[in-house]
Formats: sequence, structure tokens, C-alpha cells
Amino acid sequence: MATKLPYLATPGTITNALDKIAKAATPERVSKDFVNTKLEIKGGAGSAVTPFLKKIGFVASDGTPTKLYEKFRNPATSGAAVAAGIRHGYKPLYEMNEYAHELKDAELKGLIVQVTGLKETDSVVKHVFATFKKLRDKAKFDAMLNDTNEDKVRGGGDGGSGSGGDGGSGKRMPMNIGYTINLNLPATTNVEVFNAIFKSLKEHLLDDE
Repeated sequence: MATKLPYLATPGTITNALDKIAKAATPERVSKDFVNTKLEIKGGAGSAVTPFLKKIGFVASDGTPTKLYEKFRNPATSGAAVAAGIRHGYKPLYEMNEYAHELKDAELKGLIVQVTGLKETDSVVKHVFATFKKLRDKAKFDAMLNDTNEDKVRGGGDGGSGSGGDGGSGKRMPMNIGYTINLNLPATTNVEVFNAIFKSLKEHLLDDE
């Protein structure tokens, strides 16, 4: 079944847009006015910017910038944010090849043809191919991978395999457990019976050893 992939008719527009986004203050909404005025991209090219940013996860459906947009504006996570955006927007390519960004031009174009179901000579294939490469130039996939692994380590939770619940130090941490005991005592006035019951409780349930 043919699948649509995001692209810009003028692929270089995304490079220009990202360069300007990195410098401009984050807006409340990525509107037409923001694109035309702050990003200085007008006409048909400007109209296509916001929809494209939505497809790669930089802008939410209501036009508000996402966390990915904010991470892109941080030089330390900029490349990782673009890599995450590529994986999001071009998910069908990555379902076919998890290393789509490492493919040579002919292999990448072939993958696009396979996913879209279009002819290799189709203009859409050409635009998808060129837009993907423009984005790839801004991406740092290794940085994204390291960031993801770090999140997994931090979010692994206590008690994971081999962790002993102590953050991986190899030592067992003390565990305190609270419990409630309900007793159904026999109807008797014999004190020895009660003494025997509580003595047994102490020896078998309440002993610290």
C-alpha cells in the first residue's frame, strides 16, 4: 500500500527555516505571520513550512511549538532534535530500514520508491529525497541515540535485573514491610492459653531474626 512521506517543493526552505528558528525567540504559535516575518519565508514556500514542521513533530496540531522544537533551539540538543524529527516524520522508512539515514543516495531513493509506491522519476520522490537529505544534514543521530539510552538508564526503575534495587551498586538495600495481623481468640478465661498464643506469634512472626 502506498504511503505518503513529508516533503517540501523547495527542499532548501527547511534549511532556511531551521536556521532562523534557532535564532528567533520561541513563539506562542508558529503562525503564518511568524513564518513570514520572523523566519522571513514568504509565498508558497512560507505556507508549506508550518504543515511540514507539524509532520516532523516540531509543531503541535494547534500550532504551538513542541518540546522537540524547544530542544532544537538548544545548541547542545539541536542535532538530536532534528534526528528525532526525521524518525518521527519518516517513520515508514525506518520501519523498512532502521538505518535509513545511513543509506547511500541510490539506496535511499529506492527505499522511498518502495514506501510511496511511486515511480522513481516521479517529482514527489525527488522532493522527498531532497528534503530528507536537507534535514539529515542538520541531524546528529548518534547524539539522539545516546540521549535515548541515558533516559532508559535513568528511567529503568528500582529492582531491575541485576540492580538489587540499589541503583546498581551491587549491595542489597534494607527492606521494611508493614503488615496487619487479625486474631480470632478463643472464648476462654484461661490466661495460659493467651500466653501461649502471643508467645508463638513473637517466636514465628515478630522476631527480628
